[in-house]
Amino acid sequence: MSPILLEDVRTFIRRFVVLRDAQADAVALWVAHTHVFDAFGVTPYLAITSPEKRSGKTRLLEVLELLAHEPLPTANISDAALFRVVAERSPTLLMDEVDAIFKSREREELRGLLNAGYRRGAVAHRMGGQNNRELQTFPVCCPKAFAGIGDCLPDTITDRAIPIGLKRRTRDEQIERFRLRDVEPTGHDLRDRLADWLEPQTDYLAGLRPDLPHELDDRAQDVTEPLLAIAELAAGDWPERATTAVIALATGEEREDDSLTVRLLRDIHGFFSSTGCDRVKTADLLASLHDVEESPWGDWYGKTLSAQGPVEAAQAVPDQDDAVKVDGETVRGYKAEQFSDAFARALSVTGVTGVTSRSASQAEGNAGNASNAYPPANGTPQPGDDGYLEFIIAAKRNGHLSHDEWREQTRLHRLVKKARA
Repeated sequence: MSPILLEDVRTFIRRFVVLRDAQADAVALWVAHTHVFDAFGVTPYLAITSPEKRSGKTRLLEVLELLAHEPLPTANISDAALFRVVAERSPTLLMDEVDAIFKSREREELRGLLNAGYRRGAVAHRMGGQNNRELQTFPVCCPKAFAGIGDCLPDTITDRAIPIGLKRRTRDEQIERFRLRDVEPTGHDLRDRLADWLEPQTDYLAGLRPDLPHELDDRAQDVTEPLLAIAELAAGDWPERATTAVIALATGEEREDDSLTVRLLRDIHGFFSSTGCDRVKTADLLASLHDVEESPWGDWYGKTLSAQGPVEAAQAVPDQDDAVKVDGETVRGYKAEQFSDAFARALSVTGVTGVTSRSASQAEGNAGNASNAYPPANGTPQPGDDGYLEFIIAAKRNGHLSHDEWREQTRLHRLVKKARA
């Protein structure tokens, strides 16, 4: 029964939301895990994102509300009430439009609750009681699904999440209209069947140690273990499907760089590589970061990234800008060599290719020097050339580029094209 039940859950979800096979399998397993999440050492988040509105994020949360254990949409609930309801009921939090939460400096306590509830037994502290003078401790571990546009989630969330990237559906992708009164009975029946199957198996699941894919890093293995355990319990073809799904989602493009640290370092590395300079004014580096397409630096907590932004976003970068000479003038800035260790550790990149002893202004107009970033060959397109994207896609497909290297070359290509424009 259990493989068929998971298949029924998967089919029900896909009636209303366009999902790829790996996504549908992972979401079905995540829903199942909410009914027995306390059997595991961690509870994976579900990170539902899209680059634009009307891509199915809210609809997916509405479907999950019918299937998950003790669902709690959090649109109209105060932070104080949320702390208490999580402590008392251990619900499944379903949070929409989280970009507003994580960009707000006024909701630090809520962000603390959301960040902390990853491991079983996790607690958060806040002031309460009479006159707000009593330090209170609240258990905060519970399943959580987040939905938002773009890069709205901090790395403390994405690093602990199953990424579900949605796109606006095409005319050829047909789904059913979601009418709550019509579909609620079916959804609740599936929810009750999941609970009847899984809850008696809590102790058994707690003792399961499923094989963890070696393709995943330690954190990804932690996050996906509950899904793999439930798939093993279900048997049939679900163990194989679950393994395929978590590898695809945890190592594929949906996970991408995983953290702001890596993203920031990639963009800084791309700046030095594309300009060919070895030092830069702080203002010039920030301006370049603000202009990077599909990055969060132009809207960092409601503002553009400031001079302190790199330090706040990525502890791997130098603690502060130094006095450097740029165009014969001593200014606050960075040298490429300051990032060497961070590039090596986070990007597996040794140094910055194409760099000479020039400033950004001296290198302007010579972005073509960045072609050294990829081994040149006669007739081989270089970053910024027409056909370069197709070239590196083929190189990645044939195993000549890792995913990280492909991402780096794609960013570099865009930077060079922009510099040439």
